[in-house]
Amino acid sequence: MTRRVNRPLTENSEFGQMVARMLRALARRAGGDPDALPQLQAAAMLADELMRHAIDQLRAEGYSWAEIGKRLGMTRQGAQQRYGLRAAS
Repeated sequence: MTRRVNRPLTENSEFGQMVARMLRALARRAGGDPDALPQLQAAAMLADELMRHAIDQLRAEGYSWAEIGKRLGMTRQGAQQRYGLRAAS
């Protein structure tokens, strides 16, 4: 059973679009200035870390891998392999 949390998500689309515009601008700068590449790389690494954190939270709230995978445009197995398994440190 999936536990659903009722919270307003109305600004998520607009906020995500703003972040995407900012990342595209950073990529354009990196395309003309190799010194900007580390900032673009750091942004990509941060985005991956934040995606994993968000998915961990969704899983803790009861969302299934199938639900998460569907929203990411991948299979349940793909989502679990990409975001669910942590490499041993």
